[in-house]
Amino acid sequence: MRARAFLSLSLVLSILSPTVFAEPTLDRITQNKELVGVLMESYPPFSFLNDKNQLDGFDVDVAKAVADKLGVRLKLETPSWEVIAAGHWQGRYDVCICSMTPSAARAQVFNFPVEYYASPAVVVVNANDNSIKSAADFNGKKIGVGSASTYEAFINKDLVIEGAENTHIDYPFDHAQAVPYETDDVTFQDLALGTGKRLDAVLTNLVVAKERVAHDPRFKITGDVLYAEPNVVATEKGDPQWDARLTQVLAELKSDGTLTRISHKWIGADITQ
Repeated sequence: MRARAFLSLSLVLSILSPTVFAEPTLDRITQNKELVGVLMESYPPFSFLNDKNQLDGFDVDVAKAVADKLGVRLKLETPSWEVIAAGHWQGRYDVCICSMTPSAARAQVFNFPVEYYASPAVVVVNANDNSIKSAADFNGKKIGVGSASTYEAFINKDLVIEGAENTHIDYPFDHAQAVPYETDDVTFQDLALGTGKRLDAVLTNLVVAKERVAHDPRFKITGDVLYAEPNVVATEKGDPQWDARLTQVLAELKSDGTLTRISHKWIGADITQ
C-alpha cells in the first residue's frame, strides 16, 4: 500500500513539475549533441535575418563559437523578447546569448554566469529633428524602447542594473512615455514617420544605433551616452554545473581571441574587453 502511494505521488509530481526531474543541462546537451540558444530575430548587428534568410550577427557567431567549443550543433530559437526575458523556460532553451542586461528583477529567474560585452545606451531621433538634443528634452515625449528592456525601465525611472545596484542613474527628465516594441525594425519605422507622429525618439544600444544610422540617413544619434550596461550570458536558475561550464567556455573564447575577432567583424571595434 505504501509502495503504491509513493508511486502515485511520484507520477503526480513528475506531471506537475516536469523540470524537477529533468537531466542537468550539460548532460542533456551532450546526450542530444545540440545546444538550444534563444535570441531576437531583429536586433542588428547582434542578431538578424541575412539575405539568405538565415540568422546572422554578433550574438549568433558567439553562440556558434560556444557550441563549437562544446562539440555540439547549435539550434537557435527566436520567440519574442518578452518570452525570453520572462524566463521559466522549462528546458525549452539552454542559454540566452542575446544581449541581455542583468537586472534585479531578471536575477529572480536567471543566473548571469559571465559578461561578454558592454555598450552604453543612447538616444536616436529623426534626422530632421532638432528639438531633442538629449534625454533632458524627453519631458512629455514618446520614447520607443524594446519591450521589457532596460531602456523601458530607464524611461519609467526604475532601472536597477544587477551587480551595480548602488550606481547612481541620472534621469534628466520629469516624465516621458515609454512606448514598447517587440522589434527594433518596427520601432525605427515609426520614428521614420517624423517627430511626434508615433514617436519622438528611440532609446537603444550604441552599437545598434550606429549600425542603424550608418545605413539609414533618416536617423541620427543625439546627446551623450546615458548609462553603461553590461550584457551577459543568461541561464535558468538551478544548474551550477552548466553555469561553470559556460564561464569556462567564454573565458577560453576570450583568451584565444575568438570574441575579439567576432567583435571586430560585426562592430569594427572590440566591445568584449
